[in-house]
Amino acid sequence: MISGFSSAICTRPIVSFSNTIRGVHNHGRVACLATSMSSTSMTAARDVGNELESQKYELLKIIQDTQRGLVTTADQRSIIEEAMVVVESFDAGKEIDLNKLDGTWRLQYTSASDVVILFESAARLPFFQVGQIFQKFECKSGSRGGLVRNVIKWSVPRLLEENEGATLIVSARFSCVSARNIYLKFEEIGLQNINISEDLQAVIAPAILPRSFLSLQILQFIRSFKAQVAVTSPERRSVGGLYYLSYLDNNMLLGRAVGGGVFVFTRAQALTF
Repeated sequence: MISGFSSAICTRPIVSFSNTIRGVHNHGRVACLATSMSSTSMTAARDVGNELESQKYELLKIIQDTQRGLVTTADQRSIIEEAMVVVESFDAGKEIDLNKLDGTWRLQYTSASDVVILFESAARLPFFQVGQIFQKFECKSGSRGGLVRNVIKWSVPRLLEENEGATLIVSARFSCVSARNIYLKFEEIGLQNINISEDLQAVIAPAILPRSFLSLQILQFIRSFKAQVAVTSPERRSVGGLYYLSYLDNNMLLGRAVGGGVFVFTRAQALTF
């Protein structure tokens, strides 16, 4: 019994103090290696983030003097296109994040002919002004789509307040048809938020006379006036089109209209209307 017991004791694995120390040392090396790799990854991610912000800044700097796309040469448009492609490469292949898309975006630049023609008209015609242009997305319903409103501030000098005289809104429903493409189905065009100039108010209700009930009613009617025209009808097919969202983060949106035209937007304060 004793000899058997002794044999059993002799055949048990022996864990030496040196092996224990070696194991602790190896574990420490693995932990240090993991920490080093994590630190390297964080540094690389930070470098990528800094490079992205630098490229976004370069894009905004390039388009700064183009008057939102009105004043550009072929060479400038080529340079802007190259700058956009660089920014887009940081977000390539990712699916649209509707939570980021939701909100108001201010137009900074476009080459789309149907928008540039507004700027050209305002530059040629002394009685027409184009103010800020926005896109407002509402898409937090949880479905793969939502509502988008194209909001154009415009004015007629001496009749309406400068650049903010009236608001034109083109509303559309959109649905996500791929990771980056949305399909727009236009529904309605509206005119609202009419702010008449002080000169016109003086004509309607002269400052030297007490404002009558009728003149006040006229002013109130103009301010609250709202006109809406449906784009669709039972007899007419809805107008629509594809819109490619080529880059999206918390403060910049780049888009490409299928068939021509690029857009550069930056995040803006929420619009109420």
